[in-house]
Amino acid sequence: MVVEALRQMRDNRVRSVLVVDDGALVGIITQGDCAIKVLLPGLDAKETPVAQVMTANPVTVRPDHGLDSCMAMMSQRGFRHLPVLNADKVVGVISIGDVVKNIIRDLEHNVDDLMGYIMKDGPGG
Repeated sequence: MVVEALRQMRDNRVRSVLVVDDGALVGIITQGDCAIKVLLPGLDAKETPVAQVMTANPVTVRPDHGLDSCMAMMSQRGFRHLPVLNADKVVGVISIGDVVKNIIRDLEHNVDDLMGYIMKDGPGG
């Protein structure tokens, strides 16, 4: 039921839950799905099956998929969560927050490199 998916999100401090049946990924349900497909129409989360509101057969990536490619896919298709599968087994989820953190980390490294150049290797250094 949707209420259990919401509990899982709350307890794990995440905004989506993957739906796995007999070891195979069959869908994903997000807080947005719950709000738009359950709350707004006035359905009861205790009585609404996850299968009724989840996104079935979600787009996935492999662990060797480049983060830039994942970011482009998420941006173009409006995804905030991207399941990662290895040999058809769920090994993780990339969230838009993960992508943003990676971009910030890369920018910080670039700034550090530039500051090192300016302070040590640049003209007058």
